[in-house]
Amino acid sequence: MAGNGRTVRDLRRANRTAVLQRLYFDGPLSRFELGPATGLSSGSVSNVVADLIADGLVEEAGSVDSDGGRPRTLLRVAPASGHMIGVDVGETRVRVELFDLALTELARTERPLEQQRYEVEVIVDHIRSGIDEVLAAAELPPERLLGVGIGVPGIVEHTADRGAVVHGQTIGWDAVPLESLLRDGSPLPDGVPYFIDNGARTLGQAEMWFGAGRGAGNALVVLFGSGVGACLVTPEVRHGRAVEWGHLTVRVRGRRCRCGALGCLEAYAGAESLLARWREEGGRVPRDTDEETALTAMLAAAYPVDGADADPVALAVLEETAEYLGAGLSDLINLFQPERILMGGWAGLQLGSRFLPAVRRHALSYALRHPAERVTIELGKLGPDAVTVGAAILPLADFFDRGGRRPEPDPAVPAPAWRAAVQDRVPR
Repeated sequence: MAGNGRTVRDLRRANRTAVLQRLYFDGPLSRFELGPATGLSSGSVSNVVADLIADGLVEEAGSVDSDGGRPRTLLRVAPASGHMIGVDVGETRVRVELFDLALTELARTERPLEQQRYEVEVIVDHIRSGIDEVLAAAELPPERLLGVGIGVPGIVEHTADRGAVVHGQTIGWDAVPLESLLRDGSPLPDGVPYFIDNGARTLGQAEMWFGAGRGAGNALVVLFGSGVGACLVTPEVRHGRAVEWGHLTVRVRGRRCRCGALGCLEAYAGAESLLARWREEGGRVPRDTDEETALTAMLAAAYPVDGADADPVALAVLEETAEYLGAGLSDLINLFQPERILMGGWAGLQLGSRFLPAVRRHALSYALRHPAERVTIELGKLGPDAVTVGAAILPLADFFDRGGRRPEPDPAVPAPAWRAAVQDRVPR
């Protein structure tokens, strides 16, 4: 037994985790550099590195000159030593991507959703067939997967008997046992876990690890799509917590939200409501197109680039939307006092730099002066794939937390309980 009640096995796993994470985020590094970076002794570093190389998780990546001595060998995490699948159950499509351990995309597929219909059987089939397709495209055996991460709309509850259950009021999902449904008839071995979480949280995870949030200890990542959501990351909530920000009441007895309530922010600030308000005001919304195409047309009408007159209705709706979003952000600023607010999601990225200055101006005008002076508001950096990248990070984080060991179900514990127990793992 090691100190603090930890076993020798726990200590070895923690040392492997420390070395893997430093090589992953800061590598390539030499053994000499890994000591100060991890706080481990040179002997411990040598032992852990030898173990990781023997397992195929770490490989040499060239060398650098040392001060008067022999060149030092650089080490990195071997990209081909693990694979993850990320799934984005979005508003207009289900996107499935296969990544190696370096999060290099190896294959992808998309399944469009007709008229944003979220029939459970259709979504489950899209995810299953998408997993099959990307594995076949990369010629990867399914047992090589570390796991499948899935970002979904709504609140995700992890239960002992049914695994991940999704409460998606805005899409008509009432306690949908998504993990159990995916497991029934799944092409994946039972040892490959599913990690299911809110899409805003997976977006936030991606931006904090690899995007505009990297280095911030306190941030809010906003997902602006058909609706709006947010993920809060603080030292106390290091891995992020989904916030149902879109259902903050911004207008008493206001427009009816798709959740059924009146006056929600999402009834004014989501792309779905934005286009509906343009149509109600007499705007020329394209018929028989998806939301992304219609929003592109609205932007072109409001901000013409060919010298034509702007559509005053489209411009007025966009300006009003910027104020609602800004007011909603001001509540987040006052409540959580973040260092950064990052706006992502397909609609947020589409509106982009033309829209953000007005949102920023309104947010800072509505917020309390002290926290407003300390926050920056900018676009996310990872683009439309941020949710799938963040979803793939869920099994990657669990892999690191296990010291680079693949999960092995405990035969004494029912499979759903075992899978639920690993949903919230994050690197230390």
